[in-house]
Amino acid sequence: MENGSEKWNFQGNKGLNASAISVRGVYNMLMDSISNNENNNNKPLVRLCRVDPTDNPLFRTAPVAPDAIATAAHSFNFNCYPPTVGLPDAKRAVANYLSSDIPYQLSPDNVFLTVGGTQAIDIILPALARSGTNILLPRPGYPQYDARAACCLLEVRYFDLLPERGWEVDLDSLEALADENTVAMVIINPSNPCGNVFTSQHLKKVAETARKLGICVISDEVYGHVAFGNNPFVPMGVFAQIVPVITIGSLSKRWLVPGWRIGWIATCDPQGIFEKTGIKTNIISYLEITSDPPTFMQAAIPQILERTDDDFHLKNLNIMREAANKFYDVCKEIPCLTCPHKPEGAMAAMVKINFSQVKDIVDDVDFCVKLAKEESVLLLPGVTVGLKNWLRISLAVDPSELEEGLSRIKAFSLRYAKMS
Repeated sequence: MENGSEKWNFQGNKGLNASAISVRGVYNMLMDSISNNENNNNKPLVRLCRVDPTDNPLFRTAPVAPDAIATAAHSFNFNCYPPTVGLPDAKRAVANYLSSDIPYQLSPDNVFLTVGGTQAIDIILPALARSGTNILLPRPGYPQYDARAACCLLEVRYFDLLPERGWEVDLDSLEALADENTVAMVIINPSNPCGNVFTSQHLKKVAETARKLGICVISDEVYGHVAFGNNPFVPMGVFAQIVPVITIGSLSKRWLVPGWRIGWIATCDPQGIFEKTGIKTNIISYLEITSDPPTFMQAAIPQILERTDDDFHLKNLNIMREAANKFYDVCKEIPCLTCPHKPEGAMAAMVKINFSQVKDIVDDVDFCVKLAKEESVLLLPGVTVGLKNWLRISLAVDPSELEEGLSRIKAFSLRYAKMS
């Protein structure tokens, strides 16, 4: 007791609070602004905020996927705890799936199963973190990296993605940011939030730069193969002879099952550098103190990866291509918004707000809150992904909803337009 009041020795982790800007948190905030507002004329809600393909009734996972889950569950063979690193058959299936796109064969020992791509991030960053180290993250990027870095006291330094060059990595700024305490850089390809797909030539330059800096590359490929533009998807593991690569993957987006929470970490490292530096040991150590994907879900992975028809993937790419084309064309008609690069992969795009053409809106958050209240349309403010006064728009919605949402955004923008 001090002066008649109780004294406690604990308090909240301020670093965690500071890093807690999340897509989910902003989505909930915007939903609250709608529910507490009586002036939206009861317009049906259009959600262009979260990238959840299950919002689109055209997107349904391949029949082989639920069949594989049911078979595994009904077998009664997978009600047990799984091995720490995952079921051997599932690891082998993921290794073979990834190896089909790279010039060497991954071993199942290179694969670790996780509770979605998010847990993969939560494992990799602590495995790399040491006192005084830093990591290079893309801007814009995915906020889970920032949040996890804050939790494990890993300093974050941001390198820019260049919209005028198709969101390529600014390699000059990357080199200027790094020092002897830099451990890794992150790339997201195909990109959430930007919607670009890196060329093979650019990825090779990224690999060469990382090698020069003595750091590894964490390649977030949760949207792997979701590429519908001119650039084909090339995994970063292709360049693992140049620099060691940690690949993050998932069933979530390509198989349209984000709620199933099945992902993986793969160490693409033909030279064995992760073995020598203890990174693989750290990953396994972290897996031993965290939760595992459900065993029956792991058991379904081989059938899902090996038996999904190519037509399933092609159909989904055609839907996304049409959505991207529609979005890009209509965006040109909205005076205060600019999309610098037509989406060619993943399921989202970034657009810039031109404040010289709007009045009574102070920033991207204000834009999104007012749009939600007045038009019942949800967009993600760019500050959430590291780029203030931009917006991220999800394309993984029904075409009619996308068209309706863009129509309301256009009406909203004209309502707030400055008089010429």
